Amino acid sequence: MDDELNTRLKPLRERIDALDAQLIALLNQRAAVALEVGEVKKHFNAPVFRPEREQQVIARLQDMSEGPLASEHISAIWREIMAASRALEKTIKAAFLGPVGTYTEQAMHEYFGQSIEGLPCPSIDEVFRSVEAGAAEFGVVPVENSTEGAVSRTLDLLLQTQLTIGGELALPIHHNLLTLNGGLTGVTRVCAHAQALAQCQRWLSTNAPHLERHAVSSNAEAARMAADDPTVAAIAGDRAATHYGLQVAYALIQDDPHNRTRFVMIGKERTGASGHDQTSLIVSVANEPGAVFKLLEPLARHSVSMTRFESRPARVGTWEYYFYIDVEGHRDDPAVAAALAELGQKAAFLKILGSYPRAR
Repeated sequence: MDDELNTRLKPLRERIDALDAQLIALLNQRAAVALEVGEVKKHFNAPVFRPEREQQVIARLQDMSEGPLASEHISAIWREIMAASRALEKTIKAAFLGPVGTYTEQAMHEYFGQSIEGLPCPSIDEVFRSVEAGAAEFGVVPVENSTEGAVSRTLDLLLQTQLTIGGELALPIHHNLLTLNGGLTGVTRVCAHAQALAQCQRWLSTNAPHLERHAVSSNAEAARMAADDPTVAAIAGDRAATHYGLQVAYALIQDDPHNRTRFVMIGKERTGASGHDQTSLIVSVANEPGAVFKLLEPLARHSVSMTRFESRPARVGTWEYYFYIDVEGHRDDPAVAAALAELGQKAAFLKILGSYPRAR
């Protein structure tokens, strides 16, 4: 049977080897052209990373493809090809909510590719500070979860910072219960970020009610603690399990099987239009009847679709709020530009956080 199998596989493997030889030659040709692009960018002091251009490249290839590769496979492959090309031009650094092994680190690699240099930070505040100070070109922070809602600290810092949002990623969150030996014998408490504990509370109450629950700064920090203490279980993802040498006691323990977290990429450069964009803004209105309706009316009149509307206390005055709004389209699109111009006249406060390619 092995001889027959090898006989039938041999010509197919030879074809794959020949195709691989062509692919590596073409990839090196592509990298050489990318280096020429980099030299032109240097002459004009243009940014190395252009998320709108990369989004356009991937979308065009997805439209061209006739299969069998799925669209998400094409996206993953070309993200890494473009990341490797970027690394030939310049090493780009991105700050993320650490330590190593967090979902934020995973989001960073999925968005920028494996060639990005990560800078782990102990808090969301430090991610913003690192980018503002120039220690990293970009930052990656969670902004909302499909189960637990907005990440309040990120919203507060977006209001204060001069940085802009340049991209987003919606990451499926798969929580595992991790221990040193892959079981719960001797385990007395479970540690995780407060949001992860909330996202798994029903599972924990049903399957591990005896475990004390302790909130810590991140799921990766919980994994680090579990690696040092056999009485601790951690809720974290596969990346943390691998990094800290932990075993999966129970997999996929999140209460919502479709649990996702949205991350945004922050930086100093404005992102151009990709044709599939979103604009985020913060507004506040005078405390008077009909103020919110008057604020939103220009969006409807200019046929600008609103995809997110969230209020947050302004922390100044009494019963005053900031409204965090996402709309479809780029700030330079005529309809969006016209609506934003009217919003600026009607709002007590308006801040455009950024226009960027929407997560597909």
